[in-house]
Amino acid sequence: MKAVCPGSFDPMTMGHLDIFERAAAQFEEVIVLVTANPHKNSGLFSVAERKGLIEESVAHLGNVRVDHWSGLLVDYTTAHKVTALVKGLRSSLDYEYELPMAQMNRRLSGVDTFFLLTDEKYGYVSSTLCKEVARFGGDISGLMPPHVVEAVRAKYAQR
Repeated sequence: MKAVCPGSFDPMTMGHLDIFERAAAQFEEVIVLVTANPHKNSGLFSVAERKGLIEESVAHLGNVRVDHWSGLLVDYTTAHKVTALVKGLRSSLDYEYELPMAQMNRRLSGVDTFFLLTDEKYGYVSSTLCKEVARFGGDISGLMPPHVVEAVRAKYAQR
């Protein structure tokens, strides 16, 4: 079975990586799909930069690849014969946000959404929170893969 882990991943965190690794253990093929979120600003990293950071992070996972998409998620899943979506849940707030999208995706294409609970040590970690801490010079090490931490620090050093 082929699964997609969709998200903006601006930038990816250790919580994301945990979900990718666990999905890779459950599915034959996993595609981490970098998507453009119309409800978020253009982002700290370009889609190409995010894709590159994720590729480096998942290089140890032989059944995981990274792609990008800017249209309806179900159009991607249909075109690439994907039968499952995998989303991480940190809290009930994530569930409330993700449930209607999962239901709509199923209605539109029949694709199922699998929810994985985030490891408790990453339950509070979000890309937004990490960016906010980094912007003010706080320590984000351990919250993202080391090369992502360095990329975030470099971005804020340029500003």
